[in-house]
Amino acid sequence: MRRSLRWIAGTLFALVVLVGSYVGVAAALMLMPANAKAPAEPSSVEAYVLSNGVHTDLVFPARSGTIDWTALFDPRDARAVPPDAEFIAIGWGDREFYLHTPTWADLTARRAFGALLGANASLLHVTWLSRAQLRQGAYAMPLSDAQYRRLIDHVRASLPAGRAIAISGAGYGAEDAFYEALGSYHAFETCNTWTGRGLRVAGVPVSRWTPFDFNVVGRLRPARP
Repeated sequence: MRRSLRWIAGTLFALVVLVGSYVGVAAALMLMPANAKAPAEPSSVEAYVLSNGVHTDLVFPARSGTIDWTALFDPRDARAVPPDAEFIAIGWGDREFYLHTPTWADLTARRAFGALLGANASLLHVTWLSRAQLRQGAYAMPLSDAQYRRLIDHVRASLPAGRAIAISGAGYGAEDAFYEALGSYHAFETCNTWTGRGLRVAGVPVSRWTPFDFNVVGRLRPARP
């Protein structure tokens, strides 16, 4: 009995150390952001990062001279895109988590550990948004045309053969849809590391590793479009 208790205590201690180290490294890397000294490029694209406090999405104009996102992600894949949708929000994440955890109340230990251990495939989540829906949780990410093109390439690289393959009947509401994606979600490859990688490639100041939302938005300015 005593040996079992020591094993349990040792396991819990190791878990606390691992979690503490994980969070500590993520917080420390905020002090050494990537692209901090990159010369500012003239802004020509209105873009944002949208955060709910845990998960982050890239937000772009639905249509612009650079790209018409409706040509890649067909709005008909969603049940009813709002007529005033000006923006598209794009996020990457764990397939099982996305499809079966529409609210935090639906989260189970099996799904949480499955996501952290990299047991599941991934999806892209696309939501069509009106400007009013960016009044909470949005962070300004003004981009040059060249930076925007690099982020477009980042999104396309996450799609099988660059094609958007919709998951039939999947979505949280009327204005969103899910698509097949490349990669596997795990503790070191989260929805936020996907967003952060895009920002680093584009030349936007961001933490060198972004497992949490604060690593992504910590260098951006809160916005109310």
